[in-house]
Amino acid sequence: MRSIRQIVVVALLAGSALAADDALLRNGFSIRHDHRETLPDGRTTRLYITADNKSFVDVPTENIASFEPAPAEPAPPPPQAAAVQIAPKDQSIAEIVRSASDKHLIDEDLIQSVIRAESSFNPKAVSPKGAQGLMQLMPATARNLGVTNAFDSRENVDAGTRYLYELLVKFKFDLIKALAAYNAGPNRVEQYKGVPPYNETRAYVARIIKDFNRKKLAAAAVSANAAKKTQKSSIIKGPAF
Repeated sequence: MRSIRQIVVVALLAGSALAADDALLRNGFSIRHDHRETLPDGRTTRLYITADNKSFVDVPTENIASFEPAPAEPAPPPPQAAAVQIAPKDQSIAEIVRSASDKHLIDEDLIQSVIRAESSFNPKAVSPKGAQGLMQLMPATARNLGVTNAFDSRENVDAGTRYLYELLVKFKFDLIKALAAYNAGPNRVEQYKGVPPYNETRAYVARIIKDFNRKKLAAAAVSANAAKKTQKSSIIKGPAF
């Protein structure tokens, strides 16, 4: 059985530079992938994010409206610039996020993207509606999650990540629905059978996916650069014939 962490990672990779096609979903979003196949149950399409088949996401076939060739992606930012761009303001927050990621099996880049969209990494943030802290927990939600101090970064991130996990379970790991529910509430997602027709919620979901994809593209660029350096080094230091 795949871990929840892997499901979260692959389902949002709509910006992979290696992908060839976009699967256009009926909810208005898309998943970029390298290739695909229909599983034996006949109701599920497996979208392979990478050519080596190691990363994939299973999507109900009925949720896919069509497939289209993916437009050319802009070149990812240079590795050093990307590292600066995706680093949180407070390195202690990175450690807190990593701990919540390990505990609840949610990709830490996704958690950071949610925090950026919710509070811009401000642990003292308070929204006009009363949401508090890094992951902007509403007081009632915080109480239900056992939070005693929503402005305590570790407590807030742990509870927010746990709540995101619960939403993923509730919506059968449909990440777009889970993110929409985090913003607008699960009742609204159930009412509209998907992302509610609220501009705020649609922009919120799109912003998190875009930020998450940018991080993965930057990480891929760093890995590719490191691989090139390793290959070059092995060529230079290889045995003479």
